[in-house]
Amino acid sequence: MQRMAVRCGLVRVHRWSALNDRQHVLLESLAAGKKPHAWAPGEWPSAYALRDRGLLKISRDAGDVHTEVTEAGRFYLHHGHHPDDPAFADGVVQASTDSGGRHQATKRKGSPTPYNERPIARVRRAKARELVERLAAEGHVRFVDPSDDEVAEWRRVVNYAKRHGLEPPGKRIEKVGFGARGLEMFLAEGPHPNSRSQRPKTDISAVPVPTRLNSPHRAVAAIREHEGQLVIPPALRRRSLLILQALAAEAVRRGYEVTEGRSYYSLREGGVDVVVDGFAYTVTVRQEFPQSTNPDRAARLAIELDHGRSSRPGRWRDRKGRTLEDSLGVVLGEIEARALADAQRRENEERARAEREVRWRAAMKEAKERAVRNQLAGVLREEARRWREAVALGEYCDALERRLAESGGALVGPALESAVRWLEWAREYGKETDPLNQPLGMPVPSDPKPEELKPYLKGWSPYGPERQDG
Repeated sequence: MQRMAVRCGLVRVHRWSALNDRQHVLLESLAAGKKPHAWAPGEWPSAYALRDRGLLKISRDAGDVHTEVTEAGRFYLHHGHHPDDPAFADGVVQASTDSGGRHQATKRKGSPTPYNERPIARVRRAKARELVERLAAEGHVRFVDPSDDEVAEWRRVVNYAKRHGLEPPGKRIEKVGFGARGLEMFLAEGPHPNSRSQRPKTDISAVPVPTRLNSPHRAVAAIREHEGQLVIPPALRRRSLLILQALAAEAVRRGYEVTEGRSYYSLREGGVDVVVDGFAYTVTVRQEFPQSTNPDRAARLAIELDHGRSSRPGRWRDRKGRTLEDSLGVVLGEIEARALADAQRRENEERARAEREVRWRAAMKEAKERAVRNQLAGVLREEARRWREAVALGEYCDALERRLAESGGALVGPALESAVRWLEWAREYGKETDPLNQPLGMPVPSDPKPEELKPYLKGWSPYGPERQDG
């Protein structure tokens, strides 16, 4: 059973430990819909205690706190105990209520229920089987923006599948990052490189180490000739060069490229780069305890493999029962495992980049259509405005003509001629401005500019899929 890593005095608090009154009241209120913003300050410790027992999920989004009572929490409220409580392992309980009206449970004796038949295990097994079925059918499953609790739960599901043999024969479930915060799972061939079955035996992983540095690899020769690298006692320097030569020779034999190391953190280090499928991994050798006055400790060497983007272990040391020379095969195996993971990550990133470009092109197409539509709508509104103006001008000209007719000869000579010329000019201008007197047809829109597209791109940049619209 899982235990909480918290001690209260001399009492160990288990995941299934009984709740105190304050914790129980808070769990009931949250199940009834109480919101976190209404909590008193003293309720936060109780909330975290519920979370650590797996009874409550707590998440934050843009400063807001969200809570969700888990299945185990509702189980506790209904039965009065945690589903993982070994005191109720037979799975048979009798419910009662205490003086406060809360559920209590009394245990009935019986044969213990196996772990995999308990409620949490049954749920996890169902999730693991569903995940394996999806992976077998779809190849990979992605979660675009999972919460921390969801990531933790999926890790538990994957671990359950591994422990209980639910992975397809000859395959394993691998987890990698996807996008900024996403999680992707896929089925990889063979067991995990770190599994016990894949740990190389001594005779298989042994890499021959020369006794003399004859015809060294050019990367090793560069270290030997460089006075600013591996500035350690001569005997240790010679041994370090022999180790690097053995590693370089075996890497070349396996078809990999070995080049001079890119950089080192101190003068006491020296190393080479092993390049596998385009990925370079720097392997450095150094004296582990350069300041020690103990001869045995001062004679120890250590190999480090740069971590890069990997969280895998990357350090091997001389120990009483195993020297660095015995670990060279393991070092190369770790490089190969990292190259496999990096290749998968590169493939995922390239696929994500391609998918992002597809989405960007679709967004650009829609944005251009909407921008052109906006242009045409602007032309239409302008024509309607001009048409209303032309109608008003025509009505005014008719009124002006009636007024001249009603003048009864009051206007004569130059005054009449001026009024008639004005009426003629007005009618001609009205005809020219009326869009219905212009050639009819669909307007030809211009190619939308980037600034015209931005309002319709929903955060995408008009300049490319890798840029964001600021």
